[in-house]
Order: sequence, then structure tokens, then C-alpha cells
Amino acid sequence: MLELKNIKKQFDGNIVLDDINLKIQKGEIVSMLGPSGSGKTTLLNIILGLTQMDSGSIIFEGEDITNTSMKDRGFNIVFQDYALFPNLNAYQNIVYGLKNNSKLINKEELDGLINFLGLEDHLKKSIYKLSGGQKQRVALARTLVTKPKILLLDEPLSALDGVIKETIKNKIKDITKKYNLTTIIVTHDPEEALTMSDKVLIINKGRISQFGTPKEVINKPKNNFIKEFILSQLQIKRNNIYSLFGECYV
Repeated sequence: MLELKNIKKQFDGNIVLDDINLKIQKGEIVSMLGPSGSGKTTLLNIILGLTQMDSGSIIFEGEDITNTSMKDRGFNIVFQDYALFPNLNAYQNIVYGLKNNSKLINKEELDGLINFLGLEDHLKKSIYKLSGGQKQRVALARTLVTKPKILLLDEPLSALDGVIKETIKNKIKDITKKYNLTTIIVTHDPEEALTMSDKVLIINKGRISQFGTPKEVINKPKNNFIKEFILSQLQIKRNNIYSLFGECYV
């Protein structure tokens, strides 16, 4: 379990996160939603260890990792722009993280992962010859070969659309189930969060507005901000909500 206790963060005197308390169970997919500037990306970076909090603590599997370095936490992230190396082919990108620790994963596991993500026919391709969906799968593979304890995803579907988007969405859910991997996603799209996640965290002005299952968020919004944010600001269609969750508040 990952537990955040009383997390606070300011930048230049402006409160970005204020008293964040959260528990995420092993194997859960949790999506973070919120307006631009709400603090969700900062919170993701604090969990990763990329950004230091001003106060509070992070507990992972019973151990306080507040002052543990990003490297030693054993978490890993797929960035929004994939951050692939253009001078390396797909396979070289995938195994790049194994350069200094080739014993993390054996050949059978590596081949299984590549096949699971449907990349076996694309390994020798340059990054420039990959589609958006293929790049995203390469980025996922490169992260998963390091066997992260928690998988962090920053807007993983933002550059994709249509069938490719649905394919990657399903792959992320399959990965979480197959590896029992706790996964935390930052997304601007409420429909993504509601259809991908076990729990949804909605942040407004640095504070948690609601944390619950998709059905709880839709059927029992805790305040007017949740209603406006889900229905108006991010334009989820009423009929789509009905198709996903049946009879609901809206």
C-alpha cells in the first residue's frame, strides 16, 4: 500500500498542495483529475521523488520513504512525450534501462513482455517510423523491464485517438492486472479516468475534492465543483455516463 500523509507544497509562496492524505492499495489503478494548475502533476512528481514536498510523509509497504531518493524508491514513470531516444531503435530503447542492471529481467521475461505489448514486429524500427501507439507501447515496455514497484503515467493517452487510444487504454489495464502493479495516472480527460480506474482522485486548488470509485464520483459527487468539473468543464456527455454506469446522479 502507498500512503500519503499531510502532504504540503508551495512554489514561490503559492500553495500548490495543501494537506493531501491518501491511501492507494496494491494493484489499484488510480487516476488524478483536476484543472490545469490544480497540483496533480506536482503530486505525481512528489510520489516519484522528482519533487520534494515541504512537509508530510510517504509510506510505502509500511516503510517511510519520505527522504528516499527517486532511484532507490523503485518507482518509474512514462512521460507524456514518451521521452524515447531518437538515435536508438525500438529494441534498444526498451532495454536501455537494463544497461547497468541486466539481471532485472531474464530473456524469457523480456520476450514475454515484448510479445504481450505486441512489439515483436517493430523492434528494429527507428523511433521515427513508429506510430503514436507503437511509441507508447515502447515507452511502457522500457519502463516495465525495470520491474517498477509503482507505475506512474503522465497523460498516457493525450497524443492518441480512436482505436489506438482504446488499445493502449486496454493494455494499461491488462498490465496492471497481469503484474498486480499499482498504477497512478495523471489525465485531463474524465472519461479516461472513469473507464480505466479503480479509484479517481479529483484535486482542486491543491486540495482533494473527492477520492472514490468512478461510480461514487458520478452518483455521489461531494460538492458543486465535482458536478461542474465532470459535466461542464470537461464536457462528458450525459448519454455516455449512462452507458458506462447506468442510472446515476446526472
